[in-house]
Amino acid sequence: MWWLIAAVGLGIPLVVTAMPEFGMLAVGAVAGAVTAALGGGTVAQFLVFTAVSVGLIAVVRPLANRNRRQSPQLASGIDALKGKSATVLERVDGGAGGRIKLAGEIWSARALDGERIYEPGQQVDVVEIDGATAVVI
Repeated sequence: MWWLIAAVGLGIPLVVTAMPEFGMLAVGAVAGAVTAALGGGTVAQFLVFTAVSVGLIAVVRPLANRNRRQSPQLASGIDALKGKSATVLERVDGGAGGRIKLAGEIWSARALDGERIYEPGQQVDVVEIDGATAVVI
């Protein structure tokens, strides 16, 4: 019974502070309660509590830290358009530019290489977005 009270007592700071370590200690306390229910002695209960708690902290915490450091893999906005293919609608060059169809929308575009010319119907790749203009190759 004391183990379950300890588990609830450790669960409260978990909810209040959002520190997962308290949850891992609470799971260890539940494991201690299960050991007591199966007839394990006091020493066995404390050993199970310690082993489960330390094991969870040693395994789960590094995994959580590694996932927290990773940047999101989903690009949005203009970052999502870089590297996409587009179709030339109006002649695109390095000077006056032209128009392309990119992701279902019509964009003004200019060639990255000022001497390169792309004719309507050609496929181009977007290398960057400069304001409201797609720079293509």
